[in-house]
Amino acid sequence: MTFRTRYGSYRYRFMYFGLTNAPSTFQLTINEVFWPLLDKCVIVYLDDVLIYSTTREQHLKDLEAVFSLLQQHRLITKGSKCEFLKQELEFLGQVISINSVKIDPKKIVTIQDWKPPANLHGLHGFLGFVNYVCCFILNMAGSSRLHSKNLKLFLTTPPILRIADPHRPFELITDASDLAIGAVLLQDFGKGLQPIAYESRKLNPAERNYPVHDKELLAIAHAFKVWRCYLTGADVTVQTDHKSLQFIHAQPTLNPRQIRWLDYLESNFHYRVTYKWEVSNIADALTRPSVHTAAVLITQANPLLTGLFTHGYSIDPFFTINRGT
Repeated sequence: MTFRTRYGSYRYRFMYFGLTNAPSTFQLTINEVFWPLLDKCVIVYLDDVLIYSTTREQHLKDLEAVFSLLQQHRLITKGSKCEFLKQELEFLGQVISINSVKIDPKKIVTIQDWKPPANLHGLHGFLGFVNYVCCFILNMAGSSRLHSKNLKLFLTTPPILRIADPHRPFELITDASDLAIGAVLLQDFGKGLQPIAYESRKLNPAERNYPVHDKELLAIAHAFKVWRCYLTGADVTVQTDHKSLQFIHAQPTLNPRQIRWLDYLESNFHYRVTYKWEVSNIADALTRPSVHTAAVLITQANPLLTGLFTHGYSIDPFFTINRGT
């Protein structure tokens, strides 16, 4: 950016504070710097650089390659902000280890100390934080779980999320109810299926009017969109408690909505749909929170009321005529 004064034209030599495009410009620059190593042994988000390797020897080589690129582009790192040769570290608010991802303990302290929102601004801040950690919480669509005490319990209770292995097949369990859709992404690492991520959301007013068949298919399509980075090119088995979805490709007629979803799924993913009974469906909990249960009142009828029914039938013209016929 150049600005002109009566003393001449001036421009900043560096990106100055306050420009709205500063983060995107910096991200583009840092991507160009690490382009030869990007997604091979380096992940970069703004000024956070994560270097990952399978062995210690390989890690030392990767570190040398990163330092070489930094030196070529005259970029400097601050030693006090660097960590090397770690088996577990905090990255972008999550604690990442060799095979798992869990919430940062500092975030748990934040939840413990969070006071109930007293105004709209405070509520927006709390909901924004909840949205940030929702991938760690089963049944996030249930509004009863938005209490800070409940969040503390759910975020510190196993299972901890596993890191996805692109070379293993995925299991996708989906479900839908009248109010929400949900899904769980899992993989088998030799000890049974373990969760990779949770996803759930409430249905909007139009989606609530969908027939059950369409709601269940929407849950599948939504899950594939959310986890496209994992599921593209992978072998995926979809488990649903709606049996007819097994045979949806054989249906003679489909509505435009179903055609659109199936076209997206078929053109982007390799998957098969299997039926799993609702009782054993994990994703069922994501869509049916306990707060949406109906109350049933049972009472004993007054004997005078039953007598009034009998008398009413005897004097009702319509009932009398039809009883005679």
